[in-house]
Amino acid sequence: MHMKLIKHLPVYALALIYLVFGSNYFFHFISMPPMAGNAGSFVGVLFSTNFLLVVKLLEIAFAVLMLVPQTRALGLVLIAPITINILLFELLIANQPGLAVLMVILNGLGILQHKDQYIGMLKVRMALANHS
Repeated sequence: MHMKLIKHLPVYALALIYLVFGSNYFFHFISMPPMAGNAGSFVGVLFSTNFLLVVKLLEIAFAVLMLVPQTRALGLVLIAPITINILLFELLIANQPGLAVLMVILNGLGILQHKDQYIGMLKVRMALANHS
């Protein structure tokens, strides 16, 4: 039982990060410092258009999927583009790598742990490519 918990620790950690920061958007239990420059402008547009609202709802939904064994692999794949976008924001807009570096590592480890569940998708994709 303990080995299974340790094996899935990267996924649990990633899900926890998304649940905490996704929920913080709605409940404001962690104070976030204001952002300046391009980062502030970018996040301002995300807020004013409700784009961030949608992203935060997806983060919470995908985190829940990651916590359920039957949907864990799906949750990991669905959250991966959001994780990459957070990393790109930190690197290219905020010019300050942070938590997203760890998140990419955790997401990658989780996907690697579930690679057998993705083989079927890849086989279908390769079969379709061979027929064209």
